[in-house]
Amino acid sequence: MAKPRVVILGGGFGGLAAAEALGQSADVTVVDRNNYQTFLPLLYQVSTAGMAADNVAFPIRGALRKSHTKFRLGSPIAVDHKNKTVKLDSSEVLPFDYLVVAMGSVTADFGIPGVAENTLGMKSIHESITIRSEVMRRFEDLCRFEDKTRLKIVVVGGGPTGVEMSGALAELVRGPLKNDNQEAAKLIDVYLVEAGPRLLPMFAETLTTRTKKYLEKIGVNVLLNTAVSSVESGRINFASGEAIDSQIIIWAAGVKGSPAVADLSLPIVASRLDTQPTLQVTDYPYVFAVGDDAGAKGANGRFLPQVAPVAMQQGRFAAKQILRLAKGESLGEFKYVDKGSMATVGRNKAIIQVKGIKIYGPIAWFGWLTLHLFYLLGARNKFGTMVDWSWNYLTFDRGNRNIFDSF
Repeated sequence: MAKPRVVILGGGFGGLAAAEALGQSADVTVVDRNNYQTFLPLLYQVSTAGMAADNVAFPIRGALRKSHTKFRLGSPIAVDHKNKTVKLDSSEVLPFDYLVVAMGSVTADFGIPGVAENTLGMKSIHESITIRSEVMRRFEDLCRFEDKTRLKIVVVGGGPTGVEMSGALAELVRGPLKNDNQEAAKLIDVYLVEAGPRLLPMFAETLTTRTKKYLEKIGVNVLLNTAVSSVESGRINFASGEAIDSQIIIWAAGVKGSPAVADLSLPIVASRLDTQPTLQVTDYPYVFAVGDDAGAKGANGRFLPQVAPVAMQQGRFAAKQILRLAKGESLGEFKYVDKGSMATVGRNKAIIQVKGIKIYGPIAWFGWLTLHLFYLLGARNKFGTMVDWSWNYLTFDRGNRNIFDSF
């Protein structure tokens, strides 16, 4: 019996999980516009000089080597559903029996004017390096002491990414930048803006209250119930009529499915593919959607969160579904197993919530470190990350404060 031909669009958490689960039971080709997988949960540390960018990237070919999966560098530009082929921007045409769409997500601006043009996103290594370079460049401007203009850095979004980013920025200012130039560091203000009534709404209120207090303790100005109405160059406007003049605005308020799925001639609902409980795309039983592009819903009838654990579970599940289809067996329905949530707030501070268990402080922080090291791909990346973290912890310094510009 010939192996089923499977094309996986996307080499992120979901795509690689599907490829690994299929193993040598299928003829698999992974397609991605980058030749590396980005470990998105740690991008904020690259942005705040806590880690080297190389440590959050791992070659896709290296990750696929043991399964003998093929890889193509490129992006899909069209799918011929009649002949079951996908055309890449390299002009290569790949035939398939089954297609897995795992193309990830992009920053969601929620239709707010000026967000795309005047804010910095947090979805790629390039964006993270841009944030770091912009922060360091503005800091160097302050060191000239030509005036006492304050540098205001605004992070929008009170979810895990926004909380982690604002906390890391505050610690960067209080530690390495203060040691570099104390007078300049005193002129930097960090703001965290959240439209809702509290931070981290997926956590228990007791944990989020402690998180807010700690962020304020290390110098973050937390603004709750503060919805953004528009963003101008150097200025962020709120629905209340108030505004903040800010030289750096980081948008961490949410994500949406990749707009590239619009080129696949598949049904879309709310920026995600219209997905059945089996993870098959509606009316296209040979197409499976996983991760941020999947419109799968939980028991509460809402879309599942666009986070790595969901993508990995769906990737492995879709692989099993494909192998069952190839054998003519019936399919099951995907059920997400929520193993809990975690977020780091700062040095020795993190929160973990697993069902009814709530943990705050050093133990949660150590658990956060351990889990993220476990999921990093590659021994070199794990070792490099441990070195960076150890150096930062022992010396209160961050050695990745370099200004790299893209040309």
